Amino acid sequence: MTTRSDIERVLWKACDSFRGKIDSSRYKDYILSMLFVKYLSDVTKEKRAQYMEQYNGEERRVKRAMSRERFSIDEQSTFDFLYENRNDNEIGQKINVALSRIEEHNSGKLRNVFRAIDFNSQVDFGDVKEKNSTLRNLLEDFHDLDLRPSQLDSSDIIGDAYEYMIANFASDAGKKGGEFFTPSRVSELVARLVAPKENDRIYDPTCGSGGLLLKAYKKVPSGKVAVYGQELNAQTWALCTMNMFLHGVDDARIWQGDTLSNPQNIEGDKLMKFQVVVANPPFSLDKWDSGFLSDAESDANGKKQEKMTASLDVWKRFDWGVPPSSKGDYAFVLHMLNSLDAESGRMAVVLPHGVLFRGASEGKIRKQLIEMNLLDAVISLPANLFYGTGIPACILVFKKNRARDDVLFIDASGEGNYEKGKNRNILRDSDIEKIVATYEARAEKVDKYSYLATKDEIRENDYNLNIPRYVDTFEEEKMIDIDEVKQNIANIEAEIAEVQAQMKKYMEELGL
Repeated sequence: MTTRSDIERVLWKACDSFRGKIDSSRYKDYILSMLFVKYLSDVTKEKRAQYMEQYNGEERRVKRAMSRERFSIDEQSTFDFLYENRNDNEIGQKINVALSRIEEHNSGKLRNVFRAIDFNSQVDFGDVKEKNSTLRNLLEDFHDLDLRPSQLDSSDIIGDAYEYMIANFASDAGKKGGEFFTPSRVSELVARLVAPKENDRIYDPTCGSGGLLLKAYKKVPSGKVAVYGQELNAQTWALCTMNMFLHGVDDARIWQGDTLSNPQNIEGDKLMKFQVVVANPPFSLDKWDSGFLSDAESDANGKKQEKMTASLDVWKRFDWGVPPSSKGDYAFVLHMLNSLDAESGRMAVVLPHGVLFRGASEGKIRKQLIEMNLLDAVISLPANLFYGTGIPACILVFKKNRARDDVLFIDASGEGNYEKGKNRNILRDSDIEKIVATYEARAEKVDKYSYLATKDEIRENDYNLNIPRYVDTFEEEKMIDIDEVKQNIANIEAEIAEVQAQMKKYMEELGL
């Protein structure tokens, strides 16, 4: 049987074929694409063998049965064909052609998924000799890995290994890697907070490689939900599309493009609405409005508009306020709220703490969100949970059609609420359970952990949501016994005098 550790071992071996030649933020695409091709090839090989046995080798019936499978892959697109041609001088081009044919035969699910990757790239691989050597090693790394479904020890093994590798690339790539991957434990918490149900539409407007969407999807055992996402980066969009496919989410709709200036969640002439929205948008995105300004019409003097205004957005998402150009956090929040179902919509978004207290236009937006009774909870997370940044983050939970108007504050950032890791801190199962239980119980106060604030209290704080204003985590210092301190000082001074006298005696004996 093939275990997850077997797959991970091969993947790391494949990394060795690239290390020192290409940056990990780039070679991840080659390795994960090859894993994808190997999986498609092995599944097809096993299915074909089963049908050949079932239909006694009758090729016509086998072909018809294969045409009804999840995907189609022809002989010259298989991993085995590429492996047999591993010593070909044109192996890079042969791989590119194979990927193109896979896209062509599965255009409904995999259209353009390999468009941002080039196995014939001179920029990445160098001259022909170096390129062919690297690609030959890569094919040999994967050759003995058996990914036939009958040989896998769990149905999720491929998808899980895929996500494991994405996480490791995110860690290795630092800040850049963190842009496309949310730590699994944070994703689990976000999914628990929104509690997806059957027949929900689930949406992530900045979906990265799709981890958050998949966590939310898996909260519905029957899988009877519709999954939607959008991602700006073409390579990360491709990772997400493959990730969905490997987890069996064949009907996910993952769009590519700028969610703010070019949202793809359009239904008729309005923004599509979702019952569940989850997101970890890029923190405080600078120049988030550039897509609007570049498309703005020139005035009578031919001058382009230089400042973002609500009128530039045809979807009317910024009528409550336009976030500053240097910080796009609330731009994403407003997009998501405008995409949330009016009756049962709930949303959890990971954001930097600045959104809780920054003033000017952000303060005005925050006031609107509270007065419109949309904010349900504010949860402070421990520092150093995320790839590429050590700053603490928070989760804002929003709900439409709320029956109450209070806001729950939870401070889960203190010691004892997480596990300290070597490079990053980690939320344990018990930490997540505590947060979720506190959120669901909604008690008036849990000492040094949570507080249920009324709308009037928030108004009194001028709509500042900084958690220390609501959750008192102050620890009283132990009373100091002055007499005991004096005695300790006297004892230490006596010990020092004794040592100095002994040293003086030794010095005299040595004649110094």
